[in-house]
Amino acid sequence: NGKNPKAREPRSVFSHSRASASGLINGAKEAVALITQPRTLASRTLFPSRLANERLASHSHRPYSTMNRDDDDPIEAIFRQKRLLRSRIRKELKNMDPVRRSEEDAAIQSIVLNAPGSNLNRKKLFVPRVEDRNSNMRMLRISSVDDLIVNSMDILEPALLDCDGKQHEDVLEASDPVDLFILPGLAFDRCGRRLGRSGGYYDLFLKKYQELTKERQWKEPLRVALSYSVQIVEEGAIAVTSNDVSVDALVSPAGVIPISPAAQER
Repeated sequence: NGKNPKAREPRSVFSHSRASASGLINGAKEAVALITQPRTLASRTLFPSRLANERLASHSHRPYSTMNRDDDDPIEAIFRQKRLLRSRIRKELKNMDPVRRSEEDAAIQSIVLNAPGSNLNRKKLFVPRVEDRNSNMRMLRISSVDDLIVNSMDILEPALLDCDGKQHEDVLEASDPVDLFILPGLAFDRCGRRLGRSGGYYDLFLKKYQELTKERQWKEPLRVALSYSVQIVEEGAIAVTSNDVSVDALVSPAGVIPISPAAQER
């Protein structure tokens, strides 16, 4: 549910997809990798179900809800465009052939997990935990899928305490910077725009982490999104506000699509 593919090919994106993935992941080899809801890890599904995501979106209390709903309001026009695109992509995902979905799942996972240098056992992994209905989310470090529990929305997330009763490390309190974010989403374009599920959890968290990197003078981590092919939309289809955080690259079933100069470089 948290993946997005492509609609139009950028130059030289798919010629060496495995090598491209290796480059992105190797860049995180010595640093902290932050993985937010990978599709599978150790054969355990970590992505929330479609129903769970819809529940999450319905529980969100965005500050925009008090804004003027007049048709001339540019903010409302953006939200209306987002709602229409969400509806369209959800229908396409619902109608996606199960065999094709399974094949794309396997392709995306293979690119991320099997590329040289992508041994996740040697990296710190942080996974999201929803805190409340006001778009607040934490990222807690896990050692294995055994550190995950099912929450009220049927989403696997870290427990507050590990098996020894110790608190899991919070990424916002970690002494080392995150090097790589792997993000879910509902739709993406080739300019790096990301459409979430309307909860605002990831955008709010990413804004907090951006502030942290500035305070500590850390290098910005790469933001890489996972995407089914039907989720990559035409340029201009995703309307954005100042609260929306873009991605640096996409991983689709066909390969890696670098977008930002940082992703091109790495």
